[in-house]
Amino acid sequence: MPAPTPAPTPAPLVVSGLSVAYPRRTVLTGIDLVAQPGRRIGLVGENGTGKSTLLRAVAGRLPSPARVSGTVDAPADLVLLGQEPPFADRATIAEVLDLTLAPLRRAAADVERLAAATGTPQGDAAYADALEVALAHDAWDADRRAGLAASHLGLDRLAPGRRVGTVSGGQRTRLALATVMTTRPGCLLLDEPTNHLDDDAVEVLTGFLRDLPGVVVLASHDRVLLDDVCTDLVDLDAGELGTDGRGGRRFGGGWSAYEEARAQSRRRWEETYLAQQEEIARLRAATRIGTGAIAHDRGPTDGDKYIYSFKGARVEQTLARRKKDAQRRLDIAERDQVRRPPAPLRFRGGLTASASGRIVQVRDAEVAGRVRVARLDLDAGEHLLLTGPNGSGKSTLLGVLSGRLCATAGTVKVGARTVRELTQDPQVVEPGRSALSTYDVAVRSLVEPPSLRELGLLHPRDHRTPVGSLSVGQRRRLGLAIAIAAAPDLLLLDEPTNHVSLALAGELEEALAAAPGGVVLASHDRWLRRRWAGPEVRLQAL
Repeated sequence: MPAPTPAPTPAPLVVSGLSVAYPRRTVLTGIDLVAQPGRRIGLVGENGTGKSTLLRAVAGRLPSPARVSGTVDAPADLVLLGQEPPFADRATIAEVLDLTLAPLRRAAADVERLAAATGTPQGDAAYADALEVALAHDAWDADRRAGLAASHLGLDRLAPGRRVGTVSGGQRTRLALATVMTTRPGCLLLDEPTNHLDDDAVEVLTGFLRDLPGVVVLASHDRVLLDDVCTDLVDLDAGELGTDGRGGRRFGGGWSAYEEARAQSRRRWEETYLAQQEEIARLRAATRIGTGAIAHDRGPTDGDKYIYSFKGARVEQTLARRKKDAQRRLDIAERDQVRRPPAPLRFRGGLTASASGRIVQVRDAEVAGRVRVARLDLDAGEHLLLTGPNGSGKSTLLGVLSGRLCATAGTVKVGARTVRELTQDPQVVEPGRSALSTYDVAVRSLVEPPSLRELGLLHPRDHRTPVGSLSVGQRRRLGLAIAIAAAPDLLLLDEPTNHVSLALAGELEEALAAAPGGVVLASHDRWLRRRWAGPEVRLQAL
């Protein structure tokens, strides 16, 4: 019996000198990246540094205004799973899975069909090509994998005929993951893959990524995922000296190890800059040196005028030589100096104002088919964490508390004077309006609101950028700024660490601990939940 034909070895991903620019802004400059099969690379960096842009550039999915230079040598078998799964709202769950399986079933059928045509050079070549495709995707096992993926991700509990537009964000993401778990691409690009996912789904995703033999490149705010999955991190915001002191962006390991290395890299940059500036100041002073620094300029006596003149000429020569040498060294120092480390973007605002009394009281409240809460009380100063599986109604409950949605049964009393809600996907009403103008319009009815710059949530260079051109994370920052500008005594946060940078996620956690008002927060963020010290309400799916 012949030995089974081994599956082809996945190809690497090679990116060389990649730069991406739009009419208003350059996003990426000179990015080099090599990802070998079996490596799982996490992209990190501040919001707006180009993580999503890099993934889209590798996949060839950048919008037309983008100007791209450099080269991308990517495997043909590449899949990009973006932040918004690419399914039509009218499609059913069964249709999405069938469309995923169709090419795999066709690949297996092609092998069987072409086997009969072997024996000629042309027939043998066609059979070999078809066999390589089928083996690369393990096409004969695709239906079983699809069933297992649907079961493990809880999709088997949803009616096959249910429309995609009627399911929660987490369920849409689960469906997208089921498709990639079925196809097992040779190169998988993921943009914030754990957004909206509960613990069970994240565990399934983690196991799948660890076992995938091909290339994985992911951008994620999920610090636990970066620790559990990634073999390497690439920091698009690594600073002048990079992660290694020599300009490199790559770090071998996960987030916990890199967090301290990143802080050390920042300190090296700051120390190098200060040392260079001191040396440049010294050299500039040396170019202005006078003769008094070389010899005492006392007047000559009657008997040594010739000697004085001779020595004076020597002093002038020495002075000129020293100035020339100082100027040469100054030119080199100024040419090679590192740029000044920019002040890091730091969140400086308070999340809430103080309040008093009971600000939320819920009794037997229900939104039909979406959420049911028997009892929920929140006093001023209390912070409550909402958890539960996808589809359990966390976002719906926040919408009821904010007044955005109405309960169909029971009572909901909100006694807070000022309520603000940060939804998962803030609506962009006027994409052409700048971020600063959008903020100013949103807060114009407030008495002495803080300026957008004061809050430290959006970098000043992005204040004039149209909202539609901001990254998802930057739009989340803007939405948070608008929410907290009113100093609410009840703040409702739906997945506040989704899409935002890891640095801001940590700063938000610190701000939550110090917030004097009421906070109700829904989150799947395992890092945040492991450190949560307040009360928790776990919702159940209906």
